[in-house]
Amino acid sequence: MSLYAFPPEPQVAVPVAGRDTLFPVRRLYCVGRNYAAHAREMGFDPDREPPFFFCKPDNSIVVAPPGQTVEFPYPPQSANVHHEIELVVAIGRGGRDIPVDQALQHVFGYAVGLDMTRRDLQFKMRDKGRPWELGKAFDQSAPIGLIHAAEDIGHPASGAIWLQVDGADRQRSDIDALIWSVPEVIANLSTYFALQPGDLVYTGTPEGVGPVERGQTMCGGLDGLGEIRVRVV
Repeated sequence: MSLYAFPPEPQVAVPVAGRDTLFPVRRLYCVGRNYAAHAREMGFDPDREPPFFFCKPDNSIVVAPPGQTVEFPYPPQSANVHHEIELVVAIGRGGRDIPVDQALQHVFGYAVGLDMTRRDLQFKMRDKGRPWELGKAFDQSAPIGLIHAAEDIGHPASGAIWLQVDGADRQRSDIDALIWSVPEVIANLSTYFALQPGDLVYTGTPEGVGPVERGQTMCGGLDGLGEIRVRVV
């Protein structure tokens, strides 16, 4: 007889806008430095790097419904936590080695999300040549809005993306400034991983990333995908 009793973990899921359905989350992939201006502000040449990826666990998801303010607990062991607003792609059909011209056939929908980052720990690990998990893959580090089905809104290739902290602009750009487009990201990512329904792909953040403190409220959005409001506690 086992000495341990492990309760079943409920599957993380994100509501789908306008529908009485949920998108069960399997895995989170994130694209690093996918806007040229952000790559430069981080000290890198955007013309020399192919896309690269890191992952977050599913318990990093925090659903931010329309009209509500959700809480983001300031994570331990950090004194420099940054916001990164992003277009999120929800995969609805799996595949490996997906051709670019077929990639959008694998997309279920889109959302706006935040890749919260313990920047001090990320840089510390990076400078030592170590993995980024301590800086990126912590609890509740990926707030996300509702997923909008592609069959309802199409496949956005342009649209304003922005984030404010306490009403002041921090990040403002357009998703047409992505270095690697959504189809290119999916195609490249699928050469490393067999993508599956339920995967989320955070496609990178524009310039203007910066720190947040307890008590501040982040409000971010993307044209056609609504807004999310997140208070740091």
